[in-house]
Amino acid sequence: MGEAAGRENEMAVKQDLAVVAEVRRFVRLVTGQWGMDDFVPCLVASELVTNALRYASASDDDVTFRIGRAEDGALWMEVQDASCDLPCVQRADTISEAGRGLFIVDQFCRCWGVRPVAGKAGKIVFAVLSP
Repeated sequence: MGEAAGRENEMAVKQDLAVVAEVRRFVRLVTGQWGMDDFVPCLVASELVTNALRYASASDDDVTFRIGRAEDGALWMEVQDASCDLPCVQRADTISEAGRGLFIVDQFCRCWGVRPVAGKAGKIVFAVLSP
């Protein structure tokens, strides 16, 4: 993934959808330091974290959000949770509010995907945004 994210670019996410606003503030802070526009990164981070909180984890499981940059200046984000269930892109209808998360991620990212954490300890959903 290029340059390793230091601990300063990692955030533990509490089991509360209100924490998504904190994640957006964190993304604004980090992207601001890098002189990047924060709109799309905040949107993608919100969707990744919301998905992890809504579907992936039990109340006592940790969700971790990380953000960093690759050598080519691309921005990467990942959300780690304790569930091994794979996320899937749902077909969102025009009225429904729900089910758009990964569709949005898919539209705005250069690539995204899922990789398992060793020992069936969960998964990491990652997304890469072009510089």
